[in-house]
Amino acid sequence: MDDTRTRRRAFAADPPPASADASVSIDFQRLERLRRLSRLMDTRWRIPGTRIPIGLDGIASLLPVAGDTATAIVSAYIILEAARFDLPKSLLARMALNVGVDWLFGSVPVVGTVFDIAFKANRMNVDLLHEHLEQRLARQAADKQAAGW
Repeated sequence: MDDTRTRRRAFAADPPPASADASVSIDFQRLERLRRLSRLMDTRWRIPGTRIPIGLDGIASLLPVAGDTATAIVSAYIILEAARFDLPKSLLARMALNVGVDWLFGSVPVVGTVFDIAFKANRMNVDLLHEHLEQRLARQAADKQAAGW
């Protein structure tokens, strides 16, 4: 959880420089929307009396199959938005696998609800997106430095 909070602060606190293209700031806004949506789906609240985070995904799984299908559609939206960052197909496939596992095991009555509370597919997918973008930015900075910018 602290890793997610740290990442959020890093992206929110470090907006792109004013001389950057306008598309960069739109990308950061999209990234922030995806982070908020994943938090709503996976970790928005705490189960009373515990430190266990729960989101709409865990709550919706109380309705086996239907609830998990509805949340899988939201998860697919997160992947669609992530694809707009021009991610490699292998990374998008990994994200889709996370959602598929979440849907498959989450659809099992009773046990699926516990699984949905423990398995945070949306958070994992947004973390994968963050990691990829951080690596991409680091490569671009290294390329500029090597080129003598």
